[in-house]
Amino acid sequence: MDKTQEIIARWYSPEWFYWSNLTEYDWENIFWIYAMPAILVIFLIRWLLSLRGTGKLGIALFPGDKVKDASTFLRFIPPVFMLLALAMLFVAMARPQKSNEKVEQWTEGIDIMITLDISESMKIEDFRPNRLEAAKNVARDFINGRFQDRIGLVIFSGEAYSRCPLTTDYELLRTYINDINFELIQKGGTAIGSAIGVSINRMRESESKSKVMILLSDGDNNAGNIDPITAAKLAQAYDIKIYTIAIGKEGRVPFGKDFFGRVRYIDNSLDESTLREIADIGNGKFYRVDNNEALSEVFQEIDQLEKAEIKESRYKDTTDYYFPYLMWGILFLICWVLLKATFLTSALQD
Repeated sequence: MDKTQEIIARWYSPEWFYWSNLTEYDWENIFWIYAMPAILVIFLIRWLLSLRGTGKLGIALFPGDKVKDASTFLRFIPPVFMLLALAMLFVAMARPQKSNEKVEQWTEGIDIMITLDISESMKIEDFRPNRLEAAKNVARDFINGRFQDRIGLVIFSGEAYSRCPLTTDYELLRTYINDINFELIQKGGTAIGSAIGVSINRMRESESKSKVMILLSDGDNNAGNIDPITAAKLAQAYDIKIYTIAIGKEGRVPFGKDFFGRVRYIDNSLDESTLREIADIGNGKFYRVDNNEALSEVFQEIDQLEKAEIKESRYKDTTDYYFPYLMWGILFLICWVLLKATFLTSALQD
């Protein structure tokens, strides 16, 4: 039994008069609700005036002979039914409705590969608590802001491998990010070219209209068997846009503790030229960040730059609830017609 059939079958239920029900309705013809008090008042006044004009039999009675009888109030019953009938008909004409709106969001989506450096230098603590953990935090936040985009993960140091293929299972992806540590790749160094190559391999068969690689590193390419510039040109051939992020401060930076538990400092430098050129070839953008806040802002900017248009399809299922009030109105009207023809209409008025 569908909703309409259920309403028709249960039209006599008192639930239609519950205040909680009445306040939930949308009114198709709200005019009748606003007009109802005025019309009912006019009807009541007209009825009262008709009572005053009714002819009465002049009979002289002594004061002690005049007895009030409750039966005289019975004459009010037919007009009450008439008022109820009018009220119900007004409610029915106002067309009470309830709508169940379903919104379906969809987008063509973007394929995004996060390519993350986990070399030894990512342990440096110029970011809180260190460079790698800071990068993991902003990557998780970045994922939380995406909608129906496929995102993958490649990690690299002296060599590169795919940590997670392109997926919309963000919970799984966050788990993979949480589990990233420096022991995942034993070979030391920074193989930027290899990392780009592995990322391309994961994205080259993608049919997405937009393919993006976010490459984050704090070092120069000194490992792997693919030149970073050659790899960037190959990415360009596959229409993959590359954003590069150089992470780390210049000069003396904290790097662990010495034998006596004191903070150890090392000199740090980074040649930006390779990462800049990769971004230029990949039609993306180069960023240099030296603190957690700046890194977070870069990912927020990339998030805004690479937003796909979210489209919506709305489905509105509207159910009419006028039938119960129409039936009650007809019922009250029938009662008024029947009572009007009885002695109640001509009951004593004094």
